[in-house]
Amino acid sequence: MDFKTATALRRLRLVSAPEAVSFLLLLICSVLKRTSDFNAVPVMGMVHGVLFILYVVFWADAWNRTKWKWQTAALYFVLSVLPTGGFFAERKLKRETEAGVIAARARKEGVVNA
Repeated sequence: MDFKTATALRRLRLVSAPEAVSFLLLLICSVLKRTSDFNAVPVMGMVHGVLFILYVVFWADAWNRTKWKWQTAALYFVLSVLPTGGFFAERKLKRETEAGVIAARARKEGVVNA
């Protein structure tokens, strides 16, 4: 795994958890708007919108650099639209990045001919 690919995966991983948190907060704000006088939906909507756009941009960059199969790319996209999916995406991306770095180091040191 080269540096740019690892960086693309790291960016996607770093934005996935905040995007999931903002989605959950937006859902909570929506409920509070209907049940009380508290209305933070415009602010949380904007925050979540920006984080979602960042997620999609970083997802597209990671898909382009890693050459994922379309099923893997679709999985990461579907996880972005589920309320807690970003947490699962972050964990899965962390494992994928670590495995890629280990494999790259093994190839570099001549341990593996892959």
